[in-house]
Amino acid sequence: MDKQKRRYITGFDGLRTLAVIGVIMYHLNPNSFSGGYLGVLIFFTISGYLITDHFFNNQESGKGFDLGNFYWKRIKRIYPGMIFVILGSGAYIFFFLKDLLYNLNQIFITNILNVYNWWQISNGQSYFERFANNESPFTHLWTLSIEGQFYIFWPLILLLLLRLGWNKGKIFIFTISLALISAVWMAILFKPGVDPSRIYYGTDTRMFGILLGCALAMIWPAERLRTGIAKGDRNRLNILGLFLFAGMIYMIFSIKDNDPFLYRGGMFLFTLITTIFVGVIAHPDSVWNRVLSNRVFSYIGSRSYGLYLYQFPVMIFFEAKFKNIADHPILYPIIEVIIIVLISEFSYRFVEQPIAKAKWSDLKSFFTVSKMYQKVIATVIAAILVMGSVSVVQAVNAPKPAANHNQLANNINKNEKKASSDKKEAIKNFKKNPSSTSKLTSAEIAKYKKAAKEKPVNKEFEKYGLTQFDLQRLQDIQLTGVGDSVMADGYDNFMKLFNSKNALIDAAVSRQLEASVNILNGYKDKGILAPNILIGLGTNGPISSDQVDQIMQIAGKNRQVFWINVHVPTRPWEKTVNSVLATSDKKYKNLTVIDWYDYSEGHQDWFYDDNVHPNPDGSMYYTSFVAKEILKDLDKK
Repeated sequence: MDKQKRRYITGFDGLRTLAVIGVIMYHLNPNSFSGGYLGVLIFFTISGYLITDHFFNNQESGKGFDLGNFYWKRIKRIYPGMIFVILGSGAYIFFFLKDLLYNLNQIFITNILNVYNWWQISNGQSYFERFANNESPFTHLWTLSIEGQFYIFWPLILLLLLRLGWNKGKIFIFTISLALISAVWMAILFKPGVDPSRIYYGTDTRMFGILLGCALAMIWPAERLRTGIAKGDRNRLNILGLFLFAGMIYMIFSIKDNDPFLYRGGMFLFTLITTIFVGVIAHPDSVWNRVLSNRVFSYIGSRSYGLYLYQFPVMIFFEAKFKNIADHPILYPIIEVIIIVLISEFSYRFVEQPIAKAKWSDLKSFFTVSKMYQKVIATVIAAILVMGSVSVVQAVNAPKPAANHNQLANNINKNEKKASSDKKEAIKNFKKNPSSTSKLTSAEIAKYKKAAKEKPVNKEFEKYGLTQFDLQRLQDIQLTGVGDSVMADGYDNFMKLFNSKNALIDAAVSRQLEASVNILNGYKDKGILAPNILIGLGTNGPISSDQVDQIMQIAGKNRQVFWINVHVPTRPWEKTVNSVLATSDKKYKNLTVIDWYDYSEGHQDWFYDDNVHPNPDGSMYYTSFVAKEILKDLDKK
C-alpha cells in the first residue's frame, strides 16, 4: 500500500503541536513548563510508530519495503531544514557572534552524519546549563541525530530479522526488550547531583522513546483498525484517552529536568503513556483524533519540525543581544515566539516544502524563477547558504573563544575537581573539631590581632574591604556551602578565605534548589553540617517560600543560614527569586540574605558575557562581599 493511500491520522498533528509547544515553552521558561522537554518523547514515539507501521504495511501488502526510496524521502524531509538552520545560524554568527564560529565545522559535519548527539557527549556539552560553556544555538539538534540513526538502522534491522525468519510477534518481544534495557541503562547511569546530559543525549539511553512507538505499530497497525466497534468499547477507549492525556499534561507541567524520578522510570512512564495515547488517537472510532484535529493544530503540526529547528537559535541570538530578560519576562518571550514562527514559516514555504516535493530536474527552477519576489527570495536563500558555508569553512581555523565562556568553563571544571579532594579534608576536620556560632572571645580577638601582624594571609583581598583581622578570623569559621555554577566559579576564592579544612563547598553546574535538600540532609545525617550554612541557588530557576522553609527546617534554629540572592538579568525569574528571599529573611531570625544583586548592580564589568557569572575580578568582589556579610551578621549574634 503506497503512502498516498494510507490513512492520514490528523490527530497526530495535534500531538506534535503539544510536543513543540512544550519544548519551546520549556526553553523559554523551564519552570512554568518544567516538563516541556518531554515533548521530544512525543516526537520520538510518533516517528517510531509511523515508520514501523509503514514498513510492515509494505511488507504485508506484498510490495516489499523500498529501502532506497525510504532513505531518499527521509533525506528530502530532514536535511533541507537542518542544513538551512545550521548555515543560516552560521551566517548570523559570521557577522554578529564570531566567538561561536569555534567548532561550527564539526557541528555541521556531525549533524550531516547523524552523530551530533555523541559529539556533544564527547565534548562535554551540557543540555541544562546555558550559562557556563553552553552558548551553542545547536544544542537541541541532538534529537535529529537520534532520529537519523533510527531511520538508517531500524529498517535494516527489521529486514534482517525477517530474513532470519522472525515473525512479527518475535520482533515485538525483541523491540520491547531493547526498550526496557535502554530505560534500565538510563537509571543505572543516573547519578544524583551530576549533570545528566550524557544520559539525556545518549542514543543508548533514549532509544526506548522510539522503540515503544515501534512496538505499538506491530500490535496496533493503523490500517488494520476499523470503525464500527461496540459503543461500550468506544466509550472505554475515549475515557482511557482522557486519563492518558491528563497524565501527559500533568507530567509536562510538573516533572523537572533534575528530578531523579525522571531518569529512574519517569521518562519511560511518560513514553509508555504517550505510546498508548498514540494508539488511542490512531483508532478511527476514537474521539481523540477529532479533538486533536483542527486548523490551528494542523498548521502548527505541519510546521512543528521547523518550529523545533529554529527555536533555540532564535533564543540564543536574542538573549545575546537583549540581556535584560528579567526586566521584560512577558514581552521578550512573546517577541521570541513571533520571530520563531516567522522564520519557521519562511523555511517551510521556501526551503523545506519545495525541496521535499521536488525532483532533481525541478531544482534548476530555483535559479530560473520569473517573478520578482521569487528572485528576491531565491537571492536571500542563496546568500544565506553562501555566508553560512563560509562560516563553516572559517571555523576550521577559528580560535577557541578568548576568555569569556572557555575561561569560565575551565575554571568551573578545575574547581569542581579540586572540591572533591577538599571535601574529604573538611569532613574529617568537622568531625574532630565541632564549632559553634558563638561570639568572639577576648582570647580569640587577641589571637587574630597577633596573627594579623605576624602572619598575614590572603593580602590580595584587603583592597576589597576585608581587614587582616577579618581574614584571620575567616580561616576558623566552619561553613557548609551548597550552590550552583556561580558558587562553583568562585570556589577557589572561597577556599582561600575560609580555609579548606573548615569550609565544605558543594557547588555544581545547573543545580536546582531541590537537589540541595538531599545534599544538606545527607550532611546533617552524617553529623557534618556546619553551624554556618551558605546557599547560592536560584540562578537556574525560581524558588518558592516552601522550598526555603525546607532548607530552614534542615538547618534548625541553632544554625545560621546565609543565602546569596541572584544577579541573573538574562532570566525571567530573577525578581521572583529575590522577592521570595527578601520575604523569607523577615520570617526567620537565623536567615540572612546576602544582597549580591544590589551590590553588583551597575557593575557589568564584573561579569563574563553572560552577565551572570563573575569574571576573575568580579569573583574577588563576589566572594569578599559574601565573607564581609557573614562576618557582619555573626558580630550581631
